[in-house]
Formats: sequence, C-alpha cells, structure tokens
Amino acid sequence: MGKVIGNVIATRKDTSLVGYKLMVIQRIDSKMQHVGSEEVAADYVGAGIGEYVLIGTGSSVRVSKKDVAVDRAIIGIIDTMDV
Repeated sequence: MGKVIGNVIATRKDTSLVGYKLMVIQRIDSKMQHVGSEEVAADYVGAGIGEYVLIGTGSSVRVSKKDVAVDRAIIGIIDTMDV
C-alpha cells in the first residue's frame, strides 16, 4: 500500500510508457504510517495526489501490455481499510 505524494514529468521515456502517468508514492503500513523511501509507479487507475493506493510489483503489473517497462504500478485506490 502507499500514498501518492507527487507526480513525475518525463519528456523522454521508453515508448511503452507513453500514456501512463508516473506518480511518486510513499509506502505505508496497515496503520497508515510511512515506511521506507519514496518510489515511482506507473498509474493504471487514475489516482491523484493524496490518495491511498494499492501497489503491485514485478511482472504481475504488466496487465495491459507484455513488454511494458514497468516494475511497480498503482493498481487500485483504497476507499476504506479495516485492520
């Protein structure tokens, strides 16, 4: 899980990333506390700054294209969470 804290503007990037927003995320734990350092993820769902999101990593995030240059993606927006 993570919180979107910013976006990345890249005028030059791999052609497989054209059409994807790149967002800066801060990973969080189940208590919504920040853990680790900031990361960049491709946004598959239209998340905005300040939203809590689900993050997928590795080859499993390549859902729409096989050869996309992504290793971390926002795959869902968290509405509520019960722990």
